[in-house]
Amino acid sequence: MLSQLAQTMARAGLIAWACCLAMFLASIHPASAFIGVNWGTMASHPLPPNIVVGMLKDNGVTKVKLFDADSWTVSALAGSGIEVIVGIPNNQLNRLSNRYRYAKEWVKENVTTHLYNGGVDIRYVAVGNEPFLKAYNGSNLKTLFPALQNIQKALNEAGVGDKIKAVVPQNADVYDASSNMPSDGDFRSDIKGLMLDINQFLHDNNSPFVVNIYPFLSLYESSGFPYQFAFFDGGGKTINDKGKNYDNVFDANYDTLVWTLKKHGFSNMKIIVGEIGWPTEGHRYANVQIAKKFYDGFFKRMSANKGTPLRPGKLDVYLFGLLDEDQKSIEPGFFERHWGIFRYDGQP
Repeated sequence: MLSQLAQTMARAGLIAWACCLAMFLASIHPASAFIGVNWGTMASHPLPPNIVVGMLKDNGVTKVKLFDADSWTVSALAGSGIEVIVGIPNNQLNRLSNRYRYAKEWVKENVTTHLYNGGVDIRYVAVGNEPFLKAYNGSNLKTLFPALQNIQKALNEAGVGDKIKAVVPQNADVYDASSNMPSDGDFRSDIKGLMLDINQFLHDNNSPFVVNIYPFLSLYESSGFPYQFAFFDGGGKTINDKGKNYDNVFDANYDTLVWTLKKHGFSNMKIIVGEIGWPTEGHRYANVQIAKKFYDGFFKRMSANKGTPLRPGKLDVYLFGLLDEDQKSIEPGFFERHWGIFRYDGQP
């Protein structure tokens, strides 16, 4: 009974927090921080897109990242004023890498068809999603780069390449450090050459590096990981690296990427955090109390426009995610279905 009561009270607290999200987003000056959300649709009873778009607008969300380019979903964003990232799933990479005409058709059907007066404000096309994740065992190594090249070429030929860029949302495991110091960061040895080629292409097209960073997974994957280092409220051990102090894993991870890019001549490359969040169920560290602790600290950091030790100032980030998705694979863990700020039915 006490446990049930505690869960009820915790859920009530999260509802209050979710309701405050709108006020938080509205309080951030648009020039000082850039916060969007991921809109996943792997639910048994997905909400109608027009309802979700209403939720986004009601909560002051001005940017959304999709994992596909479903016409029903994308069309619902027309006239909303919301900036959109449309996605290409990994299972489409092989086809798009084989023939340029497939990429040209994809851009026509999923991008330019939505670009009309009062249409959809598409800013990026996400080619794949974490395609080089170690768990995929190299299955996308031969297809990702040519698919990326073909999509950007198709965007350019359609006359929208200056405004709409092809990007690749990467998992943070594409880089690592030989120690726990960000300055030791570099691309993973097995994909280093390919990552450098991709980065050069992105740089040449004035496209950003998109990375997904999950402090929760650092805690989940290592029993010895220092608990407080996953959050933003300090109180734990700090790392000093070349005069820069780190008291949380997000800053350390982000700046490991900054160091990695710098080492290979991409010092000024824009970085977008494509996913960051905390699950609310499915693990001892995945509950509403801890999620609130994480988001409270994260939002304070965003509103302070603090950035990271190597990249002070505004950060461009997308929360993961807007809604729980009860059809997602639970192979990584039961928490995979509970990343949403709202439940799959739209309730906090």
